Amino acid sequence: MASNILVDKPHAVCIPHPAQSHINSMLKLAKLLHHKGFHITFVNTEFNHKRLLRSRGPDSLTGLPDFRFESIPDGFPAPDENAAHDFYAICEASRKNLLGPFNDLLDKVNDTASSDVPPVTYIVSDGAMPVAIDAAAMHEIPIALFYTISACSFMGTKQFRALKEKGLTPLEDESFLTNGYLDKVVDWIPGMRDIKLRDLPSFVRTTDPNDYMFNFCVECAERASEGSAVIFHTFDALEQEVLNALYSMFPRVYAIGPLQLLLNQMQEDDLNSIGSNLWKEEVQCVQWLDSQKSNSVVYVNFGSVAVATKQQLIEFGMGLAKSGHPFLWIIRPDMIAGDCAILPPEFTEETKDRGFICSWCPQEEVLNHPSVGGFLTHCGWTSIIESISSGVPMLCWPFAGDQQTNCRYTCTEWGIGMEIDSNVTRDKVEKIVREFMEGEKAKEMKKKAMEWKKLAEEATGPGGSSSMNLDKLVTEVLLS
Repeated sequence: MASNILVDKPHAVCIPHPAQSHINSMLKLAKLLHHKGFHITFVNTEFNHKRLLRSRGPDSLTGLPDFRFESIPDGFPAPDENAAHDFYAICEASRKNLLGPFNDLLDKVNDTASSDVPPVTYIVSDGAMPVAIDAAAMHEIPIALFYTISACSFMGTKQFRALKEKGLTPLEDESFLTNGYLDKVVDWIPGMRDIKLRDLPSFVRTTDPNDYMFNFCVECAERASEGSAVIFHTFDALEQEVLNALYSMFPRVYAIGPLQLLLNQMQEDDLNSIGSNLWKEEVQCVQWLDSQKSNSVVYVNFGSVAVATKQQLIEFGMGLAKSGHPFLWIIRPDMIAGDCAILPPEFTEETKDRGFICSWCPQEEVLNHPSVGGFLTHCGWTSIIESISSGVPMLCWPFAGDQQTNCRYTCTEWGIGMEIDSNVTRDKVEKIVREFMEGEKAKEMKKKAMEWKKLAEEATGPGGSSSMNLDKLVTEVLLS
């Protein structure tokens, strides 16, 4: 009998890239696969495993008999408990340190396989984890690659080698960042019209021919073909042209987002309590939102990685204060580069009745709150897809990486965002926040945002494109 159970129950090992937004998305996909009958082993780095236990409580990763958490050493020295590693360090360490430990874990799981824990049948890896592709090949286990970025950002990074061959990157020197060079239109990228160099993921802006992040992105995009499936956290209607181009490049591409809306269909209580926030959520902010008028609050959150200078923080703060609008502002403990976040007394005086500041929050609950009227964001893909799912327009301040591309699509293609000048001043912030919350453009964007929300709900509803793509991913790939 036991051998039947071993054969019958598929076992997916899910390994995210060790950064907050990647863990969020992978955990949602893992829950969906569990609902489809998979035994799940979810693999975090030891550093992130400890942070999750600290932020969510000592029993938060106990899991279920068929949804287990494992951790592997990442070779990092332990930093301050509230600090995140910078993205560059995470990429380098994951590339250099994780292959051996991940191999050992796969061996351990397979060597101790039983009727309770079947042998591994599939690896579902973040597309930004080339080591998982290496480990899958060494163990002869098939692997599916999940890219937690937008399809347009992926397509942008897929062109990095061609951009280099055509001499468009690396830049000759720093002056090219400001002399209009980045406004050059790149008119040959499949599925992406009128894209300028500045709209592509920011690693093209390097002046170093051996830039680590540029080459890391090239590797992650080019190795996509080594997976038996390429999965994106998006939906067909949102990125149709780019997805059509990708469908012709890879034999199996699946757009299965927004994941939270798919999970909402499942009503599975056992896993609902398992979350993935690496900082402790301050739920008091939701009670504060309850006391605000409908559609009145600006929600401000620059994500889990972006850092600002002390001066930028002050300019944002004074601009928000002068705008007259209530705001909920998330300021992470490690958000100010090399400094602590201190806002001037006049900010506190001016905003004491209409501002709420905390260090982390349950973002999806906040975005779905009726009093939130707009989202000032760094344009990380998780934030954008959550904002689209909630029908909330965005004020975009892209920081780095894929955020430039996401910002361009949000503002230009989808019509649900406005961009703030990267050189931020209080006057600019005041002016644009007012326009964003009150102007004619505000009504237009809100209408558009609600249309996209409806399309996201249709995609994830019964018979919708994302629901069908998830089923196909399971039957055509993971169970085949």
